[in-house]
Amino acid sequence: MTRFRLTIEYDGRPFVGWQRQARGDSVQGAIEAALLAVTGETAAVHGAGRTDAGVHAAAMVAHVDIARDIAPVRLMAAINALVRPAPVAVTACTVAASDFHARFDCIERRYRYLIVNRRAPLTVDRGLAWHVASPLDAAAMHDAAQHLVGRHDFTTFRSVHCQASSPVRTLDRLSVERSGDRIVVAAAARSFLHHQVRSMVGCLKLVGAGKWSSDDLAAALAARDRNALGFNAPPDGLTFVAARYDLSEDLTTS
Repeated sequence: MTRFRLTIEYDGRPFVGWQRQARGDSVQGAIEAALLAVTGETAAVHGAGRTDAGVHAAAMVAHVDIARDIAPVRLMAAINALVRPAPVAVTACTVAASDFHARFDCIERRYRYLIVNRRAPLTVDRGLAWHVASPLDAAAMHDAAQHLVGRHDFTTFRSVHCQASSPVRTLDRLSVERSGDRIVVAAAARSFLHHQVRSMVGCLKLVGAGKWSSDDLAAALAARDRNALGFNAPPDGLTFVAARYDLSEDLTTS
């Protein structure tokens, strides 16, 4: 039995999310179906995260155990051929240590949320970004975001369906930067609660629009109450960009 580490890119729009579900197509299910076709084995693929419906990934890390003797490059090519036409691609495949676990060994996860802030409608970014037509103050959004950095009870920013045992998380980074009409919110933490990033971005949008102050965001966090939430940003602009397993890994481009 060989454990393979996969790096996976996908467009989340056609899927109910990463995780296999009773109804609807999932990214996990698409890859497992391709693996069954190429190896004849029913193998479970374990991902570093569980993205929601419509959320994308630039570099989701996963692992899978395969009994068949197959080279990583051949396995990657076979998955990519058989997963078509689903918008999923394995961009890297290596042999991993037998005890490597894509989810439990991950020490940092990074997400990026893209807002396109202009009056004109989206074309090439449609479904891949949140279109906000009214002006946003990205500097105010960044300053307010710093209230959320650190170890907090994120109940306000947690989905009512979240299954995590505790709402306490340590947010290592939350930055907001503008380049032209594109605003990028970057978040990094060991782990996130269900809907946490989208909830934070939704509230930051209120700050950028001048509807909330920085203090209002801090008060929402302190409330520890989902009813204090502004709203969830749509899934379109959210992308899982990186998973770190070793502090020496260079994630500067993520």
